[in-house]
Amino acid sequence: MLRFVRGSTWVRFRGAVGGFCERKWEAVPPWWRTNSGAPRFFVCVPRDTVPAVQQQPRVDRLIWLDGEFVPWERATVHILSHSLQRGSLVFDYMSVHQTPRGAAVFRLDLHVQRMLRSCELMGLPLRQGAALISEAIIETARANPGAKAVKASAYFPSVEVDVVPLDTRVSLAIAAYDPQADIIDPLSQSGERQKRAKQVRLWLEKQTHQRREDIVSPQAKVAANYAASMTAKARALEHGFDEILLVDEENQLAEGPTTNVFVVDGGGVLCTPPERRVLRGVTRQSIIELAKADGIELREVPLSPEALTTAREVFLTGTSAGVLPVVSVDGRPVGTSCPGPVAESLSQHFERVTAGRDPDFDHWLCYVDEA
Repeated sequence: MLRFVRGSTWVRFRGAVGGFCERKWEAVPPWWRTNSGAPRFFVCVPRDTVPAVQQQPRVDRLIWLDGEFVPWERATVHILSHSLQRGSLVFDYMSVHQTPRGAAVFRLDLHVQRMLRSCELMGLPLRQGAALISEAIIETARANPGAKAVKASAYFPSVEVDVVPLDTRVSLAIAAYDPQADIIDPLSQSGERQKRAKQVRLWLEKQTHQRREDIVSPQAKVAANYAASMTAKARALEHGFDEILLVDEENQLAEGPTTNVFVVDGGGVLCTPPERRVLRGVTRQSIIELAKADGIELREVPLSPEALTTAREVFLTGTSAGVLPVVSVDGRPVGTSCPGPVAESLSQHFERVTAGRDPDFDHWLCYVDEA
């Protein structure tokens, strides 16, 4: 009778319909150690003959999880958790910048307020208040030197069946990391560093509409709200575009999956869709305030798709994007130069603020080593 073949002290079982499982040899029940006693649909193969499962590169970061730090790889949830199966995870994402006074989180107060509002809209009874969350974010940034972003997530970790969880305990996890070095570059199949675009080719999405207030509020940063834009952006990427812009149920310009949009119209006025139609972007709000400080005329007004074809400039804003000029929409060039003068001016001012070089807006920065 054929017995199991051992590779080192481990044995790997291969399923007849695909998939693998492994156990230490000492942990294999005696009746499994012969083919006659092996579990149905499984045969034993030498471990060395089976392709190894590709592992994510190790990330040397700590994640704050319900009050204590755990290694990056241990911050996990069950595959059947409500947060995964129902998309109920609420999150917020903020940037960390290097300044002469050390690392600083940009507009921490607004991000925490928005996250609490998202939890309220989605019915997540988060136990922690604004002060504790802010303190935990600072602690996490301090514990992860070189981090350029912080993502805070509130979620139901329990395994659930119904759409309404029986266990309403909410976990809070906070990760501080470098998106490029820790995630993007290791995932690059070419092995080359993936550079972020300085200007984008925009596609106006015509099949998928922006999230609706009567379904899930646009103001809620909840995982489920991003599923539709994921598929829409994937289609655009396949056709050579860099980013998409969604319209709302009234066919007015709304926003991108993770960005807000600004348009400089034919008269030189800076315009952006009203806040009630879009997510309250922290970078969006900051650009509005900087424009007013710089004497740039700005209006929050509904914008039709036609506004893109007559615009002098179009640019996107977001935590990751900063101020991102749009070079074309649906393949048609925007304006006569990219970036245009308004986008260039606001981008430079925004960079001075985040670098801690504008005392008038220094209160927007929360210094990690001084908090």
